[in-house]
Amino acid sequence: MRLHSGLTADRWQSLALCEQLGNVGSEVARALRAKEQGNRERLDSALDRALELFDMTLADPRHHGRRREICRAREVFLDYLVGSNEYGSSAASLDAYFLGFGMAARLRGRMS
Repeated sequence: MRLHSGLTADRWQSLALCEQLGNVGSEVARALRAKEQGNRERLDSALDRALELFDMTLADPRHHGRRREICRAREVFLDYLVGSNEYGSSAASLDAYFLGFGMAARLRGRMS
């Protein structure tokens, strides 16, 4: 079952990597806000949506050479939200990582 209704693999794969990770970052930001507010239901929903987008990004054959980085970002995200935070991440560091992709996607959109 898709959490992002109407989002197909073909549509997702038509986006550039920066656009894909910018969208992942939106869900990451929602999850971070929900954790900060102590809203477990919203956290779980945002977590599931982020993981769906991570997995769709990893399934994109164009990113074969970038899978290690994408997997590590997914791992760090999960470690912070539901793990023991072995990487010593913070909400600010996760937000900053994904913000760069969102900004690149916005610039890309203006140039198209």
